[in-house]
Amino acid sequence: MPPEKSKTKLRVRYSETDQMGTFYNSRALEWFEVGRTDWLRKAGIPYAEMETRGALLPLVEAHVEYHGRARYDDELEIVTNAHMAGKARMRFEIAIAHITGERVASGYTVHAIVNGEGKPIRPPAWLVDAME
Repeated sequence: MPPEKSKTKLRVRYSETDQMGTFYNSRALEWFEVGRTDWLRKAGIPYAEMETRGALLPLVEAHVEYHGRARYDDELEIVTNAHMAGKARMRFEIAIAHITGERVASGYTVHAIVNGEGKPIRPPAWLVDAME
């Protein structure tokens, strides 16, 4: 059974900060990926295994809202949830906050489900089973 929500801890690395001392804005999407892959792993379908089984999840839409700062060595928690978004898409809802609860960023990503040739496919039975 997939996790209702996956919680993942992450520390801000020095290379992820900018001259203003906070995380660089594009890092939020990279942290979304951390949450997404952890959610899939906890659901029993690690992304590497999905690829070998012929299902890939290219990004087709992303939305990020920035709420606050995160500085070098801050400990963050990424909370991720996922659900089907149509017949051949998955949507991941993500919230990133300091462990104190202070929000950093939130948003979502939508991923098509495609085969190795990049053609959209309906989710395979094993993926549907993992999602339910």
